[in-house]
Amino acid sequence: MDIKEIQNLIKFVAKSGASEVKLEMDDVKITIRTGSDDKGEGTTIVQQIPMSQPVAQPVPAAVPAAPAPAAPAAEAPAAADDESKYITVKSPIIGTFYRKPSPDKPVFVEVGSSVGEGDVLCVIEAMKLFNEIESEVSGKIVKILVDDSSPVEFDQPLFLVDPS
Repeated sequence: MDIKEIQNLIKFVAKSGASEVKLEMDDVKITIRTGSDDKGEGTTIVQQIPMSQPVAQPVPAAVPAAPAPAAPAAEAPAAADDESKYITVKSPIIGTFYRKPSPDKPVFVEVGSSVGEGDVLCVIEAMKLFNEIESEVSGKIVKILVDDSSPVEFDQPLFLVDPS
């Protein structure tokens, strides 16, 4: 689906008055949500999710693989096991990650902050719209995985939350 088709779909959905439309095709999934802001002006959020993952190309047999160092490999399972008890909050959209609602305000959460279901953790700016990212679980923030004002990708881990 090209950009013109997506733009036409957005216009059609906006004119139809529907609040949300989901479209799934072979290689892409699109969700279009419309609503209104405080001033009564309409806002449109488009989320495009690629359905297929890139396929890794095989390495030619003539190229020898480098041996993996023994020490870091031994530490990796311990670190992964240590983080497996945490819930990862991921970005639902592509955009710019901000820890504060505005430059003069305090951050939403810090490491060690207790959060409840529905609490705002950060905002992600996408196409001049600031989308509040809410916690889907209750717990304590263990780690913030993204720097403030950094670009983020869809499904990129943002926070680790200890649900216990």
